[in-house]
Parts: sequence; structure tokens; C-alpha cells
Amino acid sequence: MKVQVKDFQSVNEIKSYWTNQDYKKLLEEFDFPDAKSIKDENLKEMLFMAIGDFEPNEAASVVLNYKLGGALNEGQIDSLSHEMMVDKVAEEYPEPNFHYDLFNINQLLFKAYNGTFPNTEAARFTFDVIQDDGINIGTDKEILAKIFAGGLKDSCLIKRLFAEQLAGSVEFKDAHKFIWTIESSEKNKYQLLTSKYWADKDDLIAGEYDVNVQFYDEE
Repeated sequence: MKVQVKDFQSVNEIKSYWTNQDYKKLLEEFDFPDAKSIKDENLKEMLFMAIGDFEPNEAASVVLNYKLGGALNEGQIDSLSHEMMVDKVAEEYPEPNFHYDLFNINQLLFKAYNGTFPNTEAARFTFDVIQDDGINIGTDKEILAKIFAGGLKDSCLIKRLFAEQLAGSVEFKDAHKFIWTIESSEKNKYQLLTSKYWADKDDLIAGEYDVNVQFYDEE
């Protein structure tokens, strides 16, 4: 395949992650009166005001419970609520499945407190597959992970941690850990969102590159 990188952007907020309904429910969690009556355009500002009435770790615990209460236990959330004030948990938490949510939770709190929490950044890579070798790529994260990784330096964390999966030597089950979202407005045109922890602009080998996608064969 032949791939052409079109753009790179550093991202510190993913606007589509939090909805107005989320803001309203969080306002209720922070005991803000008449949350349902607030106009949509004022919800975020009011939420930041409500959050500011709490100690940072208390606010973190509320937001963590709201988003991850079904996946993490009380002790894990309590620990995270303190850790995230000093550490970039969206990069350092041992289970990458939670990195995307932790990034968005962290950035909401970072903005609400105008600092206090570490600022973390995501990376949005825009690229076109200009020669697909007849493979129907769609938005398959396994294929796109291999296409994306083909343009990264060998020193990049993705290449080092997932070498066997990327080479097709073993089944690829971990693409979702570093590919947060994929957007595709047209066939073979993509925007891939990941953390700068996984890949940054400096990890790219070139603006255009060739990659041979290898698929895992159980037999």
C-alpha cells in the first residue's frame, strides 16, 4: 500500500466526547440547582463553576465515578482522583483501555481549574491511502493500525510494544488501545486520533510511505 500523510494536529480537547446531556447530569452530581433549566450554551460554564466549589480530588472522584464507575471500583477511583493531580494518568495508567476516557476527564478538570491538573495532549493524524492493493479497509482498526504503524520509526512505542501483532505473527487484539477514534469522510481518507504518548509528529518517517500489511493466519 502507499500512504500519504496530509496533516498532523496536537489536540488538548475532544469536543465530541462530552455532550450537553453529560454536562446536565454532571451538574446534578455536583448538586447544582435547576441544572435542567440552564441553556445549552451556558452548561459548560456553569459546570466549571460547580466544579470549582469542590476540592480538586473530590471533583475528580465525581467525574471519574460518572464516567467509569461501572468499570472501576471505589478504591481504584479514589486512588486515581489523587494520582491524576500530579501524574498524567491518561498516559501512565497501566490499563490502556481507559486512556481515552481518562484523557477527556483530565482535560475537563484541567480547564475547570485553569491548571492544577497536568495538561495532556492527543495527536490527530490525517492520511490518505492512495493505493490500497485491493484491500477493503473501511474503518477496521487492525488494518488501519498496521497502515499507520508502517509510517512510524522503529523507536516509536507502538512499534516496540506491538511488533508481533503488527507483523501478523500473532492475532491483533490491541489496536483499540492506541487508536482512540477513526473518522473517514471518504473512502481511504482517514483521521486517526491517538495519544502523544503513543505517537507524535516526530515519530513519522516521511510524508509518504509504502507499507505491506501482513494478516495473521491461524493455520
